[in-house]
Amino acid sequence: MTPGSGRLAGRFIALGVTGSISAYKAVELLRLLQAEGADVQVLMSLSAARFAAPLAFEALSRHAVESDVLALLPDGRIGHIVIADAADAVVVAPATAHWMAAMAAGMAGDVITATCLATTAAVVVAPAMDGEMYAHPATRANLARLRDGFGYRIVEPEVGPLASGQVGIGRLAAASAIVDGVVAAVQGRPIRNPDPAARPAAAHPKREADLEGRHIVVTAGGTAEPIDPVRFIGNRSTGRMGVAVAEAALDRGARVTLIAGMTSVALPSAAHLVHAESGAAMRAGLLETLHAADGGAGFDALVMAAAVADFRPAEPSPTKLSRGEALALRLEPTPDILAEVGRLARGLDNAGQPTGRPLWPRPVLVGFAAEAGSLARASGKLEAKGLDLLVANDIAEAGSGFGTDTNRVTIYRPGAEPEAWPLLAKREVADRLLDRVASALDERDAGMQTGGIREESVR
Repeated sequence: MTPGSGRLAGRFIALGVTGSISAYKAVELLRLLQAEGADVQVLMSLSAARFAAPLAFEALSRHAVESDVLALLPDGRIGHIVIADAADAVVVAPATAHWMAAMAAGMAGDVITATCLATTAAVVVAPAMDGEMYAHPATRANLARLRDGFGYRIVEPEVGPLASGQVGIGRLAAASAIVDGVVAAVQGRPIRNPDPAARPAAAHPKREADLEGRHIVVTAGGTAEPIDPVRFIGNRSTGRMGVAVAEAALDRGARVTLIAGMTSVALPSAAHLVHAESGAAMRAGLLETLHAADGGAGFDALVMAAAVADFRPAEPSPTKLSRGEALALRLEPTPDILAEVGRLARGLDNAGQPTGRPLWPRPVLVGFAAEAGSLARASGKLEAKGLDLLVANDIAEAGSGFGTDTNRVTIYRPGAEPEAWPLLAKREVADRLLDRVASALDERDAGMQTGGIREESVR
């Protein structure tokens, strides 16, 4: 079906998934709704996430799954209210007996009931449960109230094998039948809110494959500097920002090397993973990537998103320290890995004097600076480390600290005014950042082709 066509073209459909064994079937329903031209936002009850992975719905819908009735969108709007105001229809499939009872009583205990209570859009309900449960007078009464009292369209379950092993009515209706129910519910109604800005933003809008053939090195997570074989000094970095950059680069066709420190998020399997828990291990991993087999630059861009510890114990114990009344640690500063890579990329020694051959072609270097209370030091770090881009954020600001799914950053570039970005999902920060990296690489390559940059000029 061509873009813009289909019986639901231009429609915004909220798909509510509740905690039934049939929750996995909602993935097929999502695909069919999209095939009919709908923009689909998935809502999940907490129990539904135990039957089907939210990640699958996010990857297909390109919207973050809403599961918390109190959650805010990255721009600060209330998620379920935005969905309720924009949706052309809310379809609940599968709908459990528990959910129907809560909805019939008007109890907004989950994001799906809250959205249904807050919307004037059509609501389509597709029950799924054991046959005896579906036949119970309480369930029948609740279903009747949804249909006759609330005006909800009911897509009746089918007869067939059930999760209990019995055969009877209660099996979730076919996805095609549910789609037909949604189409019938919105037929003749105008699109409620066609403005994309009025809907939840795409979790990660699709970018073109503008990094195809590029090698991008990304560092992520914190580092653990050993006190003894058991204890360490670390920080609160989770690796979310670095992993978002790595995933975004992979989606744009890049070959990605991810040098990961201490992280608490899943790492993309499509990347070449290098595990480096300490600052020394991360430095070693980075230095190994500097040169390709032919002696040229080993990567096209480095995005140093890792939070490398600034200090480490000067004399870590080779054996576990015994508990005592007090423990005094003497700390020493760790090497500035990014500054070192910046010097090597330009062929400079620690004093800034030319001593070797610069990396060729010159890679794009991106640093991150997590500050607290002020970004006053950020521009100095950009120059001192020899970077092309510096991404600075204030971890004291709400939504911009460690472990959040959002970030508010300011971009620094040589010779340009700082550019403050609004609070965004970290994936959106990653994509915007890679827009700059891709553009810088294109400019670099264009300069090489036109003779504006020659290898001899940087030797």
